Amino acid sequence: MINKRKEACGVFGVYDLDGHDVASTIYYGLFALQHRGQESCGIAVSDTAGPPRSVSSHKGMGLVNEVFTPETLGALHGDIGVGHVRYSTAGESSRENAQPLVLNYIKGTFALAHNGNLINVRELRRELEYTGAIFQTTIDSEVIAYHIARERVRTQSVEEAVANAMAKIRGAYSLIVMSPRKLIAARDPYGFKPLCIGKRGNAYIVASETCALDTVGAEYIRDVEPGEIVTITGEGELRSDRRMCLEPREQARCIFEYIYFARPDSDIDGASVYASRIRAGRFLAMDSPVEADVVVGVPESGNAAALGYSMESKIPYGTAFVKNNYVGRTFIKPKQSSRESGVRVKLNVLREAVAGKRVIMIDDSIVRGTTSDRIVDMLREAGAKEIHMRVSSPPFLWPCYFGTDVPARKQLIAPGRTVEEIREIIGADSLAYLRLERLKELAPGLAFCSGCFTGDYPMTPPAEDIRGEYEE
Repeated sequence: MINKRKEACGVFGVYDLDGHDVASTIYYGLFALQHRGQESCGIAVSDTAGPPRSVSSHKGMGLVNEVFTPETLGALHGDIGVGHVRYSTAGESSRENAQPLVLNYIKGTFALAHNGNLINVRELRRELEYTGAIFQTTIDSEVIAYHIARERVRTQSVEEAVANAMAKIRGAYSLIVMSPRKLIAARDPYGFKPLCIGKRGNAYIVASETCALDTVGAEYIRDVEPGEIVTITGEGELRSDRRMCLEPREQARCIFEYIYFARPDSDIDGASVYASRIRAGRFLAMDSPVEADVVVGVPESGNAAALGYSMESKIPYGTAFVKNNYVGRTFIKPKQSSRESGVRVKLNVLREAVAGKRVIMIDDSIVRGTTSDRIVDMLREAGAKEIHMRVSSPPFLWPCYFGTDVPARKQLIAPGRTVEEIREIIGADSLAYLRLERLKELAPGLAFCSGCFTGDYPMTPPAEDIRGEYEE
């Protein structure tokens, strides 16, 4: 609809040590993480006092409030469970690929929810297929689940099996694994994807973002460290295995969590997402000033950066766009080919806010440029006298292999073009991006992956295309 990067996934898990049902808590946690995936969702729960193979689950295509009803939630009984919201960056969009995945194997049953992308998934999948594995999905999460199941046959505990599987898989992953008596959280050694731990009463909660903890009334305890495995037991212990951890300077968090993906009311690894976006706007004002009458943001992630630009430049902050919050995952497109229909269904311009004014418009990124030129056109039609676009990230020059839907180079607008040439394409009066060296200042003290801007990835990217449809 609007040509942005697609969100990755959100994961949420609960272990209630008092034995209360957790399905409704997971539902509200997933609701708070809906921005991370609007394609499919699911919940799997188990009763730790019941039979060891009794896992109840429900999943489907659509938003959380479309897939779950009071009846379906009421049928999910259990004091331990995991949930997932998904947008596909690898694997087809289908119900079979919805998570959590539930596996029955010789040692029992476990459920897995995964956020991220593996870069060695094809070789791992082929290895499993040649030894008799039959796959039910096309997602890399099932490869992780198979490896955990195989390792569990040879180990004394589920967490040991997770550690052995982590030694084989390469790429980005934050995992929540539900076994019959344990909840396990694991994060890849680079820390690409966020994962945090909270507590509410006598229940432990693991989630992609702290905003989900706030939604269910849980107190934030800490983040799962990059490379760490945390096991929550029935005795209320939090056991930590840090054998995969890297030095802080070697870590590589996805910078787009702070620029775009995460909700602004979340903290990731101790850094406020909102504060990071305010800093990005301030840096744009310092490095790329321009005279104007009003600063506006493209909802939602551009708003905080626009406020930061306003605070630094002293140019008034305004609201130029009204966002239709009721446009969800899909809508019925008109039969005629109308180049502005998608954007106009999502956004409308407040004419009174921009008519006759010089406008600075802040957006989080430019991918292909097709959205930016339409928004610029909408502002001109509303009477804006000048439009100066500022982007709170550097130009996309390379694809992402770690769970962010940055497509092949030939689909990106920036490679092979100057900033001036891009400005002409989108029709703005001026254009400037966040300087590359400013990225490390968005969340001081943390190390990031900037491969989509520089082509310098924290690990060697795959030689073959693992993104399928995104290459074409």
